[in-house]
Amino acid sequence: MPRYVRFTLFGKPSYGLAQDEGVRPLAGDPFDGGRDEPQGEVLPWDVITLRPPTSPTKIVAVGRNYVDHAKELGNDVPKEPLLFLKPPSCLVAHGDDVVYPEGESELVHHEGELALVIGRRARHVSEADAAAHILGYTIMNDVTARDLQRRDVQFTRAKSFDTFGPLGPWLDTDFVPAAQRLTVHVNGELRQDGRVDQMVFQPAMLVAYVSRIMTLEPGDVITTGTPAGVGPLVPGDRVVVAIEGLGELENGVVGG
Repeated sequence: MPRYVRFTLFGKPSYGLAQDEGVRPLAGDPFDGGRDEPQGEVLPWDVITLRPPTSPTKIVAVGRNYVDHAKELGNDVPKEPLLFLKPPSCLVAHGDDVVYPEGESELVHHEGELALVIGRRARHVSEADAAAHILGYTIMNDVTARDLQRRDVQFTRAKSFDTFGPLGPWLDTDFVPAAQRLTVHVNGELRQDGRVDQMVFQPAMLVAYVSRIMTLEPGDVITTGTPAGVGPLVPGDRVVVAIEGLGELENGVVGG
């Protein structure tokens, strides 16, 4: 299955195809028609630096999109998608560290999520046409300063710290959301355990809904909410968000 990775080698950003032994570089990128033009030799994993698999103009996040998660935080399930934005500057890659904002927050939570990546410009698209505008799927940890979220009521500060958006490890263009299991482990302990079909609002509906509000550009991300079980992170933790058939996103937590 085509899994596109974004990486740097000697400081140069590039796209490639993920293979067992490494990455096969592409002449272009998945957004400009270069997706089927591999070039050069396979680069071993240990000589490249993974980056988030897209460089979006915006990250549109959906809150309370799993019933059990809404209930665990004492919230009602929204009657329509609850949207907020995360800045692209929050993104880090698989293997990078989440930096705990010491002095700013005392309660940082993990939130494992399925994220979709837009492949074609989308403005006022129908739900029936939405799939044609989705290039593929990846994994996100929507790291959240829960104490700041509660204090501010709105989400911007709590969701926007640098490194609060681990994304990756790749962009999978064959993945089709169904009933795949989504889990989060912290230091080997199972914290979150749900299935992507438990979302209240499914990906096609979300693309159509968001596109009626703002134009979605190629590379933009919509992250689709988290199941129940969110919990605290502290420096020294290791977090693994896994989605069946899609892969694993692993990051450490360090003090900052």
